Amino acid sequence: MSVVTRPGKRRAPVRKSRTLGRTLLVGLTSVVMVLGLAGTYFYRELSGNLHVVDLSGQIVGQRPSAIDDGPSGPINILVMGSDTRDCDGCDIDGLTGGGARSDTTILIHLSADRSRAYGISIPRDSIVDRPACKAPDGSIVPAATGQMWNAAYSVGGPACTIAQVEHTTGIRIDHYVVLDFSGFKAMVDAIGGVEVCIPQTWDDRAHGIYLPAGTRTISGKQALAYVRVRHGVGDGSDLGRVKRQQAFIGSMAQAVLSSGTLSNPVKIVRFLDAATKSLTLDPGLGDLRKLGGLAYQFRNIGMSRIKLITVPWMYDPSDPNRVVWTSQVPEVWDAIRYDRPIGKALLSDSINVGNLPGKAAKHRDKDALEQAGLCSA
Repeated sequence: MSVVTRPGKRRAPVRKSRTLGRTLLVGLTSVVMVLGLAGTYFYRELSGNLHVVDLSGQIVGQRPSAIDDGPSGPINILVMGSDTRDCDGCDIDGLTGGGARSDTTILIHLSADRSRAYGISIPRDSIVDRPACKAPDGSIVPAATGQMWNAAYSVGGPACTIAQVEHTTGIRIDHYVVLDFSGFKAMVDAIGGVEVCIPQTWDDRAHGIYLPAGTRTISGKQALAYVRVRHGVGDGSDLGRVKRQQAFIGSMAQAVLSSGTLSNPVKIVRFLDAATKSLTLDPGLGDLRKLGGLAYQFRNIGMSRIKLITVPWMYDPSDPNRVVWTSQVPEVWDAIRYDRPIGKALLSDSINVGNLPGKAAKHRDKDALEQAGLCSA
């Protein structure tokens, strides 16, 4: 009697989101083992590193309504980079003192169904109308028209930037995070550096930076320069720097989520120690457990569903050194406000965290990437 052999079932390709989830599980297990062995010490130590500040009393006037879907609703987080240039090795551009600046503003949106996430960068040279707000000392910072975007942080700190975002977008900010660039270096070093691809040799020895063209792993001062310096790389514009920051964020996320990091408890603890020392945030994210809960919200989102874009812009007709937002901007803000997907046309030049510039796939916006100092393939 002949035996009929049934063809085996064709195995479906493993989805990136599942792979990411398994990798996260390995990493979280390693972290739990380390934290368990150390008892409550690490938890208290890392949570104690965080600088928690409630800014709600500094935002004056009526705030936008939030979409109230309970704990599973959409989440909007405003990320600001704080740059004093007074830390060791932080004066990359030769400027020191003058108080804190924030040349980096990114609105992170996590959809209610946890199927997608956006990071929307706002150029520091954007010209907007700033609403009134309270400075940290309680004094009122008056409203002003025709202001550069980053002036809000300089005159009133993160609260005034939050107020400015809500005023110009109509989007309620649920949480905020301020990242200190002096701690940024330690975060990059903790994971052994971040891989970047540079299309042309970057020779800025006046500031101690020399990076030959090609793909390489950078850390420390080089990484800080990579995300901050404008001159001598790409077209030297702030818009190019924004796109370069987006690509670096994506590459850093990949490095943190790699098996080489997540399976290494020492690396993870060093990274968490550096990260928590670098962050100022609101009480809603004010300890390690709450931050872990936020990270857990991303568990089902694959890398390819995290898109980093820049607010649609054009050069200001009255000043080529400044930018203004285009008529497409309301479409972006409406999508975030009502938790809808951003249209494909507006995502055409986005940075896809699952397919970063310089990796295997080619990108359509080759010129824009090279102007930013990024490889296009």
